[in-house]
Amino acid sequence: MDLCQAGTPGAQAQGRRARTRYEFGVKASFAVTNARCKGGQFVLGARTLPGTPYDGHSLAAQIAQTERLTGRRVKRVYADRGYRGHGVERDGLDVILSHTRGITSPTIRREMRRRNAIEPVIGHMKADGLLERNHLAGPDGDAINALLCAAGDNLRLLARWLRLLWLWILARTLRLRALLGTWRQDPMVA
Repeated sequence: MDLCQAGTPGAQAQGRRARTRYEFGVKASFAVTNARCKGGQFVLGARTLPGTPYDGHSLAAQIAQTERLTGRRVKRVYADRGYRGHGVERDGLDVILSHTRGITSPTIRREMRRRNAIEPVIGHMKADGLLERNHLAGPDGDAINALLCAAGDNLRLLARWLRLLWLWILARTLRLRALLGTWRQDPMVA
């Protein structure tokens, strides 16, 4: 995950794969809910990682931020193989890496398949939340941009839910009026 900000002194060229072009920016880390939700997944934590550190070294800080923001302890972390050698050892915390053999629990297997659901969340933040365009300078600007994109994504989910709730209430009210016979046309209009 990169924030494209080519003109700043802290931006670094990052190559993903041989077939993709270099992206300029700062690496960002996001923590999202793993539960299947009708409205979408909420972003629980967002951090920028200047200097493109190894993913495994950033896991402890991301977990600490998520626990601080939510007020709850993280029980399971589902991560890709880039987080091998993370060094996070704590009672009650399971770090499960993708493509790991020997996972016998059907719950963990099912939740591991949900790990791929973070990709659309990041894609929506890039497209809808303008995560790719950062107009704030410096490392602090990168961090602020990532946090505001995550907050904007959560607000979009809440606004969609409130819109559906309002339409449901309106439909129920109109239906109730029609059933009770209190729906009369205004005599001034007729």
